[in-house]
Amino acid sequence: MQLTFLGTAGSWPTKERNASAIALDMEGEVILLDCGEGTQRQFFLSPVSFMRVRRVFITHFHGDHFLGLPGLIQSMGLNNRTEPLDIYGPEEVGHQVDLIMGLGHFTQKFPVVPHPMAPGSREDLGTYTVSCARANHPVPALAFRIEEREKRGRFDADRAHALGCQGRDFALLERGETVTVRDGTQVTPEMVLGPRRPGRSVVYTGDTAPSADVIALAQGATILIHEATVESSLEKDANTWGHSSARQAAQAARDAHVDELYLTHYSSRYPDVAPLEAEARLHFERSTAASDLLSVIVRQR
Repeated sequence: MQLTFLGTAGSWPTKERNASAIALDMEGEVILLDCGEGTQRQFFLSPVSFMRVRRVFITHFHGDHFLGLPGLIQSMGLNNRTEPLDIYGPEEVGHQVDLIMGLGHFTQKFPVVPHPMAPGSREDLGTYTVSCARANHPVPALAFRIEEREKRGRFDADRAHALGCQGRDFALLERGETVTVRDGTQVTPEMVLGPRRPGRSVVYTGDTAPSADVIALAQGATILIHEATVESSLEKDANTWGHSSARQAAQAARDAHVDELYLTHYSSRYPDVAPLEAEARLHFERSTAASDLLSVIVRQR
């Protein structure tokens, strides 16, 4: 599970940053969180292929969060994609996808399928789930939580050896099967596997002023990606427009008891975001200001 920040700018691209977009590589597929203008070019600069994107989650329909979709879909068609592309977002997502697909002369060889989500809804997508909450923004907006399914416990190879297991026994036990060793003793998976482990989880806020709903969604997450448009000296005005300061992002991470916080969506007034990172770390030590093309492994606890 790996995150790649394709764009970390707020409102419009700058010389330092592209508009909002984050790729989450789930090994079997890539999830795209928002798709601001220029996202497909950012893919070419990253280690991630845009052709592996299976699902897109749009937090809201302000331009800096979705205007990269028309170009991305067109390029997928020109590269002979046939697999469906599922696009999730607020309840207006169907209408917006219809508008996007009506632009120009699309080379469309694959289905583009909208999936409306309402705050509190949850999608079961096989090896992971996606749930959402209402973000605090002037237009309909969602925050998303992507969570792996619970994992088996760690395999204790030393214990398995001590019980007489060898060779193929290890694979069978890891698959949940009981094996019989040379002296006739049966060894069950429970004898060599530790307790089951929770899956890793990533929460992405999109644009939001401080929100109890977002904090509830992020409880215990492995990584919280929270917008941090400005420093705290400007947070009153930012909150009015549905945005947060770095201090408020850090407070959300602290209150949600997450493992790590990554800041994004910076105002163009900050060519250098070190002051935002420093402010966040005063309130939540494990805070990092993300930059374009930063890749982060989402580690198992």
